[in-house]
Amino acid sequence: MMTEPAVGATASTAVFQGPNWRDRLDVPIYEVQLWPHQSMTPTGLRTVMAITAAFLCFPLLSVVGTAVFWGLLPFMALAFFGLYFAICRNGRNMRISETLSVWRDEVRVERKDPNGRVRRWMAAPLDVRVRLHKDAQIEDYLTLSGGGREIELGAFLAPEERISLADELDAALTKAIRG
Repeated sequence: MMTEPAVGATASTAVFQGPNWRDRLDVPIYEVQLWPHQSMTPTGLRTVMAITAAFLCFPLLSVVGTAVFWGLLPFMALAFFGLYFAICRNGRNMRISETLSVWRDEVRVERKDPNGRVRRWMAAPLDVRVRLHKDAQIEDYLTLSGGGREIELGAFLAPEERISLADELDAALTKAIRG
């Protein structure tokens, strides 16, 4: 259940908490942390940018010292810094994570957005329904419903990862319900 920001939280770090959200000390039956695949390392970024700079410089070499050089240079620089900005922006957007925890009496999802906002959802295991949407725009779109809401889970995962997660979650919910 999502509600308004917690008292005293700033807009950039607002924490959305349900009315009964509290820290738990007992170990969950099932817990998984999800995050998007991040294949670009800092070394990879430097390599991509160096190769891009080299390929952008080749056409400029033939016109060094002419007026054409100064005409092309701003566009080459714009392309270089545009690519750098896009890759860095994508990296910031990939700082998202979701933590799913299942106890015998409660299921929780905590989502940390790239902007620092934390959103939380919880429901009783008997109320939770796991659903894979085969006909959605995202292939095998995974949602959880319960507690009067339906939330997406792992939208950034590959379709086979969402299918595997749905199977694991079904098994964990069955274990939580049966005891």
